[in-house]
Amino acid sequence: MFIYLSKKIAIPNNTRLRCVSWNKDQGYIACGGEDGLLKVLKLDIAAGKDGKVKGLAAPSNLSMNQTLEGHSGAVQVLTWNDSFQKLTTSDQYGLIIVWMLYKGSWYEEMINNRNKSVVRSMKWNAEGQKICIVYEDGAVIVGSVDGNRIWGKELKGLQLSTVEWSPDGKILLFGMTNGDVQIYDNTGNLISKLQIYCLTNVTGAVHISGIEWYNGDYGYVEPNCPSLAICFDNGRMQIMRTENDENPILVDTCMQVMNIGWNHNGGVIAVSGSQKASSQDKDVNIVQFYTPFGEHLRTLKVPGKQIFSCSWEGGSLRIALAVDSFIYFANIRPDYKWGYCSNTVVYAFTKPERTEHCVIFWDIKNGERYIKYVKNLLSITAHGDYCCLATRTDDTSGQVSSFDINKGNDKYFYE
Repeated sequence: MFIYLSKKIAIPNNTRLRCVSWNKDQGYIACGGEDGLLKVLKLDIAAGKDGKVKGLAAPSNLSMNQTLEGHSGAVQVLTWNDSFQKLTTSDQYGLIIVWMLYKGSWYEEMINNRNKSVVRSMKWNAEGQKICIVYEDGAVIVGSVDGNRIWGKELKGLQLSTVEWSPDGKILLFGMTNGDVQIYDNTGNLISKLQIYCLTNVTGAVHISGIEWYNGDYGYVEPNCPSLAICFDNGRMQIMRTENDENPILVDTCMQVMNIGWNHNGGVIAVSGSQKASSQDKDVNIVQFYTPFGEHLRTLKVPGKQIFSCSWEGGSLRIALAVDSFIYFANIRPDYKWGYCSNTVVYAFTKPERTEHCVIFWDIKNGERYIKYVKNLLSITAHGDYCCLATRTDDTSGQVSSFDINKGNDKYFYE
C-alpha cells in the first residue's frame, strides 16, 4: 500500500473545520466548521492537455462548491444517506438540518431542534431507511428517511458520545462519555454491556474516538473477518467479529486518536489523530492504516496544527482529511493481488455474495477468461509459465497452489 498527499483546498476566512464526510455513491464532499460553516464540494477529473495523465494522477477541479446556509453555531456532526441522496448536519446548539439535492444544488428539506442538549452522533442504517440521533444528555431518537419519528428514549443518568448500527440493522451500539459501550436492540431495549478488552491495565479517563461497523456491502476480505472497530482517544483499539466476540484483535496505535473509518470493502481501517514527534516537542498529525487483523500497513504524516476528521472516497482510492482550515486529499495505491505469466494476467478480488476470492485468469491474446474461487487467499506471484497462489488454511499449516499455464492455454492445478 502506497499513499501520498495530492491536493489541498483552503476554506475561506481561515474558518476552522470540525468534520468532513465523503458521499460514497455520488462523490460529494461535505465539510462543517466554526461559525456555521457548511460546504458541499465535488472533485472531478480535469481534461488536461497531457492525455497520458489519467485516473488518480490526473489533475482535479471543483465542479461544485456550494455554501449551505442555516447553521449559526459550529457544525460538529454530519452524515450522508447515500441511498436517498440526503445530508444530515447538526451544530453546537443542537440544531439538525436535513438537506436534499434538487436540480444540481442542495436545499434545506427538514429542520429539528430539541433546545435541550447537543447532538453527539448521527448514523443512518445500511439501507438508509432509519437514522439514529444521540444527544449528550442521554436522549435517543430514531427517525425514518421521510422525517417521521419512529421511537425515542431517555437513557437516564447516561451521557452519550456516539452511536453505530449493526450491518443488519437489528442492533444499536451506544458509546458513553465515560468509555462504556452498551448494546440495544433496534426498538430501544437494553441487551447487554459490550466488553472492552483493549483498555486492560489502562488507568485514567478515556473517551471513545469512534465506533465503526463495516456493513459488508462489498464482501469481506476473508470469511469471519473482523468488522466492528472501537477506538479510544488514548490510541487503544479493538476489532471484533461480532458484538459478543471474546477474542477481538487488540491494537495500540500509540497516538492520540480523533476518529476512525473503514474503507469501502472493510479491508483497511484509517485511524487519524496526532503523535508526539521523537525529535520535537510538538505533536505531528498522522493517519495510520491497519488491516482488520491489526496489521499496520502505512503511516501518513499530515501538515497543520490539528487534524479533526478523515473520510474515504467511495472506491477507497482517495481519503479526505479536515486539518485546521484546510481539506487535504491523499491518493492511495492498494496492494493488489495479481501476477503475469505466459500471456495471462492473473488477478483476484472479492464479491459480496461469495466468501472466497474470485481469481481471474485472463488470456490477453485471445481474450478468454477462466475463473477459480480460492478461500483465504494471501498472495499471488507469477513467473514464466507458472502462477503461485498462497492461502491460509483453517489449521494454520498453510497451503500453496500452483497453476501451470502452457501454450495450449490449458490450466493444470497442483496442490
